[in-house]
Amino acid sequence: MLTAPRTLTPFRNEPIRDFSDPGDRRLLEEALDRARTTIGRRWPVVIDGERLHGARTIPSIDPAHPDTVVGEVDEATLDHVSRALEVATARFATWRRTSAEERAAFLFRAAAQIRATKDDWNALLIREVGKPWIEADADTAEAIDFLEFYGREALRLADPPPLVRVAGEKNHLTYIPLGVGVVIPPWNFAFAIMAGMTAAAIVTGNTAILKPSQDAAVIAARFVELMHEVGLPPGVLNFVPGAGSIVGEALVTDPRTRFICFTGSKGVGLRINELAAKTPPGQRWIKRVVAEMGGKDAIVVADDADLDAAVAGVVASAYGFSGQKCSACSRAIVDAKLYDAFLAKLVLATRALRVGDPAVYGNAVGPVINRAALDKILDYVEIGKAEGRLVAGGARASGEGFFIEPTIIADVAPGARIEQEEIFGPVLAVIRARDYDDALAIANGTEFGLTGAVFSASEERLRRAEDEFFVGNLYLNRKCTGALVGVQPFGGFNMSGTDSKAGGYDYLLLFSQAKSISRKVAAHAADDLATGMG
Repeated sequence: MLTAPRTLTPFRNEPIRDFSDPGDRRLLEEALDRARTTIGRRWPVVIDGERLHGARTIPSIDPAHPDTVVGEVDEATLDHVSRALEVATARFATWRRTSAEERAAFLFRAAAQIRATKDDWNALLIREVGKPWIEADADTAEAIDFLEFYGREALRLADPPPLVRVAGEKNHLTYIPLGVGVVIPPWNFAFAIMAGMTAAAIVTGNTAILKPSQDAAVIAARFVELMHEVGLPPGVLNFVPGAGSIVGEALVTDPRTRFICFTGSKGVGLRINELAAKTPPGQRWIKRVVAEMGGKDAIVVADDADLDAAVAGVVASAYGFSGQKCSACSRAIVDAKLYDAFLAKLVLATRALRVGDPAVYGNAVGPVINRAALDKILDYVEIGKAEGRLVAGGARASGEGFFIEPTIIADVAPGARIEQEEIFGPVLAVIRARDYDDALAIANGTEFGLTGAVFSASEERLRRAEDEFFVGNLYLNRKCTGALVGVQPFGGFNMSGTDSKAGGYDYLLLFSQAKSISRKVAAHAADDLATGMG
């Protein structure tokens, strides 16, 4: 039997490298070379451990080199969907009875394997979704963190604290799994979020069906392969790629599905929530939806802010991974007293960013994910030109890939489309605020509530932000991206999702249900309980 270590070290976040060390650079360069040897590999549907081929495949392309197919995954059919649900339902009967120690051990073994081959995962992230080196290393480190953290959390929940004692009864609470879960991850944190949501589902005793993003299906396929390499029983995790409108909706609406864990756009998240709320014949539960959706995140720069620190925080938050993060800063709200000085420094810092192939060390801004994203973002730039003043970027950058210049639209009015709508690209709207009160009002003036930041030297203003800035993750005098597992549990309010707090101490409860058990005891046993002996 595979079991977790009897004594675990306290959780510690996996270090993120900046590749200033030549040795680190050499290791990743070698991994990128190795990655070229697997270009074009075909990855099958996986159901009950069986590798199945479909009639068609889904190509995953390198967004920096659109003519390069990183790999292909077989497209699942509706028969595959039904078979996966049948298998997951059957396997749940035994997996749910597997001890928390054994389930956690699979996560720890997977984390160790990923840690030992970290740069191969980094290379795949660079190729498949266009992540620059440091962003790729952070993604891989976070995947390791989720596996390590959720393994420990499963062990903690397996031994819940004692309840209040009452004479004549023995009471305890246990957390039991929900059933069959559908995991629908995004492409932007192609490794971390995909692995984290999947790990949370299975370590709590559920069986899972992973439907990856079509833009990041290869790394998901590789992760499923890894989980089986470390011994995960067949059928506990099944891999069913396909279009969300076909495969995804079939999984979400089936009465055998107990819960859906989703990260992605507001529109898709609301659609999933709507479909899950309907109760088809034969369904015996209310489906649970765990959703992390979009954001229109703001950094407020007060009139007493450290100007250089604020500029650095905005640039890092707005253009890291080409702004393709739900936590990215897409609005800089600046006090009128600092506005002109801030904007001048911001433009210089933004123009200094190197745009290009993320496989090349030092390129800070890579491509956007695909042609559709490129066209959508450039359309928003045109909207922004009519709503404000273009002061940096604004065009497609050179290169064969889907590159866009880091863009700044200044003098944007609250309520403008580029100030309200999620763009998901390297486009920043800069808004002038009359004062701090006005800045907070503007920051809160969207339907989202994911992340935000405030730069100010005033303790009173920072405390006001803690109370009044309505976001799930608030950062003070630092960037608004880069939440760490166990340090900054992540999830937002309003149209940003269900505030699920990934990487936090409440997260695994979303994949469990609590069962209270009471037993009447004999009189002598009741006396023992009352005196603390039972």
